[in-house]
Amino acid sequence: MSQAKGNEVMEKVVSLCKRKGFIFQSSEIYGGLNGCWDYGPLGVELLRNIKETWWRAMTYREDVEGLDASILMHPRTWEASGHVENFTDPLVDCRQCKARFREDLLTEDQREAGQCPVCGNKEVLTEAREFNLMFKTFVGPVEEDGNRVFLRPETAQGIFVNFLNVQAAMRQKLPFGIAQIGKAFRNEINTRNFLFRTREFEQMEMQFFCTPGTEDEWFEYWRQERWNWFRQIGLPESKLRWHEHQGDELAHYARAAYDVEYEFPFGWGEIEGVHNRTDFDLKQHEEFSGKALRYFDDQSREKVLPCVVETSIGASRTLMACLVNAYAEEEVKGEKRVVMRFHPGIAPIKAAILPLVKRDGMPELAREVEAGLRTQFPVAYDEGGAIGRRYRRMDEVGTPFCVTVDSQTLEDRTVTVRERDSMEQDRVAIDALAGELTARMGNWQAE
Repeated sequence: MSQAKGNEVMEKVVSLCKRKGFIFQSSEIYGGLNGCWDYGPLGVELLRNIKETWWRAMTYREDVEGLDASILMHPRTWEASGHVENFTDPLVDCRQCKARFREDLLTEDQREAGQCPVCGNKEVLTEAREFNLMFKTFVGPVEEDGNRVFLRPETAQGIFVNFLNVQAAMRQKLPFGIAQIGKAFRNEINTRNFLFRTREFEQMEMQFFCTPGTEDEWFEYWRQERWNWFRQIGLPESKLRWHEHQGDELAHYARAAYDVEYEFPFGWGEIEGVHNRTDFDLKQHEEFSGKALRYFDDQSREKVLPCVVETSIGASRTLMACLVNAYAEEEVKGEKRVVMRFHPGIAPIKAAILPLVKRDGMPELAREVEAGLRTQFPVAYDEGGAIGRRYRRMDEVGTPFCVTVDSQTLEDRTVTVRERDSMEQDRVAIDALAGELTARMGNWQAE
């Protein structure tokens, strides 16, 4: 996809997100705040559905436990993890236009010429300086170094420091994992590409603790599991690829790392990382805390320091991939149809209940149908405008099914069920409707 075409698609997706209540600019009435976004009624439901499918995949099994660790942690945590020393980006400024950006995002020619990518002038860039991405704040009434803490830049460290707490409380044996969904904060120099790089975001992370020597096997296992999960939420393999970290790409804690990348309109971008972290994290926290974090193996009668395989996924980036992937335009009977082809499992609204006309008892019966379905899953009711226009409104927010109450419904208590993607319609009895829609969602296949 060309850059111009990609920009056009992104503009349409961003516009739809605001117009239909998926994503709003944070504090927009004050001019907004760069890198911060608010999830509207449909966006928060879409995000919740993505998180719920991940949580079920990760924790509805006997070898992974859940956790919700505090955002604020003891500052020594971030010294042990390497974030105080290593969590930096090279920052440069343009002396001419005052723009500020990461040096590593410049082209080789721009770096050599000292050329600003914004104003185009040469020999105007300052020397690069390291900029730590962690947000700082203070605990207590006095703002002094002794009270300084950080908003966590990742959720993983809360898992590592609770390793033995979870293991003992749940009587887990190696191998086992700990999963967490939570907010993280990074003071990005340049926020860009809508939800892709933001200053406040949610992560879904799982740290899998295993006996040293088995981490390579588990690394490959979790790579396959995570690839399969993206297919389960409707992202096609043709839009996904693996990127292996090599050389300087490898983080200081990783022996091996792969990213799952999605092909966004602006190019390929990481949405999840799978890392072999060895025993780096527990070893560091042992050293900095002075507390033993070793697991007692009943079989060998020895204490071992587990190795860790990490899966770390951006909830916001995954939502953005689902938005971009779902967006489609097509011509139907000479008119343009905009449709969001979400997998029904993550669609914010599962079904819309539509009385054909606002008379003859149809609205009352439609409300009865709505009440019966609302206990099963999120539904919408719409009686305003022509039925075709209401179908289009539901297509545009990704509702998989439209249920129409018409004159035949009054006679035999059957309704018309219209499927979003094929636009095919058939009759279903009201009493069987909830089960039928549930079965169709479970059997859904992307076209």
